[in-house]
Amino acid sequence: MLFQRVKPLDKILETAEKKALTRQLGAFQLTMLGIGAIIGTGIFVLTAEAGQKAGPAMMVAFVIAAVVCALAALAYSELASMVPVAGSAYTYTYAVMGEAIAWTVGWALVLEYAVAAGAVAVGWSGYMNGLLASAGIELPTALKTGPMDGGAFNVLAFTISLVITGLLVLGTSKSAKVNAFLVLIKVIALTAFIFIAVPAAKDVNFQPFFPTGWGSPLGGVGVLGAAASIFFAYVGFDAVSTAAEETKNPNRNIPIGLIGSLLVCTVFYMLVGYGAVGSIGSQPMIVNGIALHPGTPEMAAACAGSDALVCSKEPLAHVLKMIGFAKVGNLIGLAAAIALPSVVLMMIYGQTRIFFTMSRDGLLPEALSKVHPKFKTPHVVTMITGVFVALFAAMFPVGILADISNSGTLFAFMAVAAGVLILRKREPNRHRPFRTPMAWVVCPLAIAGCLLLFLNLSMYTIGMFFGWAIIGLIVYALYGYRKSELARGVDHPNAPKMDAEPPFHEGPQA
Repeated sequence: MLFQRVKPLDKILETAEKKALTRQLGAFQLTMLGIGAIIGTGIFVLTAEAGQKAGPAMMVAFVIAAVVCALAALAYSELASMVPVAGSAYTYTYAVMGEAIAWTVGWALVLEYAVAAGAVAVGWSGYMNGLLASAGIELPTALKTGPMDGGAFNVLAFTISLVITGLLVLGTSKSAKVNAFLVLIKVIALTAFIFIAVPAAKDVNFQPFFPTGWGSPLGGVGVLGAAASIFFAYVGFDAVSTAAEETKNPNRNIPIGLIGSLLVCTVFYMLVGYGAVGSIGSQPMIVNGIALHPGTPEMAAACAGSDALVCSKEPLAHVLKMIGFAKVGNLIGLAAAIALPSVVLMMIYGQTRIFFTMSRDGLLPEALSKVHPKFKTPHVVTMITGVFVALFAAMFPVGILADISNSGTLFAFMAVAAGVLILRKREPNRHRPFRTPMAWVVCPLAIAGCLLLFLNLSMYTIGMFFGWAIIGLIVYALYGYRKSELARGVDHPNAPKMDAEPPFHEGPQA
């Protein structure tokens, strides 16, 4: 039967057992790892998106998204500690719920990684265009954004995606020091913004606080709609959970690292939101009593020539420029321009490794798991992924890409939370380096929270998700169902040797 085709955990763990990692990370190191992985495009770019959907109540949306992420993270960590191998949620569900669901999750992870990489590239281009404009170099409007955002082709987002793809094919440098430096840049930039913008806040800019209410039957607006978008700003916490194999006393330190990093980032995000809203306001663009949806031609037309925060492609830099700190605003833009390409790199890296694992399992053509003889990287799948990421970035606005990415991520997190409960019943005595506390409360709440945010995405985004899922099921029926290693009854082959260590030693960032 289709759903009985499960790959045993012991078989998946064979690879990991051959090469055990030293347990050396403590709670502080895990917290720092999580902060570095979480702070990215979400806060630098999606502040404007959240403002259009919820106005000043975006700060409430930050808290809601953080709580859902914390619940999902606790569930995620149990499976990550039990199955510390490549493939993320795809591998976990293969071991617990079977091949068909694993394929669906792996297909959904394309949205989490490849589409998210496009979103980050678009966010980077917004700040880069701002820097170029401040230096007197202005690209034609048609080349600044995609066709759904008032332009024709986002040339900078397209270019950075291809450059990073080339670096990944060549085998980029793996320097933890480089990563630490980039994390420091991002933290300093946000801290500088907070110290300048928060004192400039005025009470009048917070009225009305709930201009679009809690949500809409059609999704995409209100506090819950903003939380569904802001969720993108927290993705990356799984960098903590996937470090379970290298963690001292994981039962204690992993929850500290997870909750600690989410708490610190939530405080940062709320202060940034408070400063942005309070200093220049963030009331949404409303026509005929209805808030316009970000990433639509109507929104692009309403924003033409506007200085409103909700219209900015570089919101944090824009806020500082509007309150008289143009030079510091340009430095914020420079910090984003320097640090965000590493996020694109990590997203594309994560996507290629998931495709590599799926190809190795026979669910995708074997050619995708070919490793370059010189560079020791999966060059075929990297180049294919990079081209698609570049096209996503060139054609779509950041908000739509972020929401589509969130849809895949939320689905994968729901599958992981369900997998924890299934495995608790099926194999209660299996060793768990980390156990989700109060699993029968936390996991159902994680599923409910992810489902709530999923349903508050726009109808366009939900439609895109199900359309993508249907395409995936067709691909599986025509290829993976017959060609997978389990279908043919052969053992899981050893992975080809490749440059398998994540660049900068870091998980996906948003």
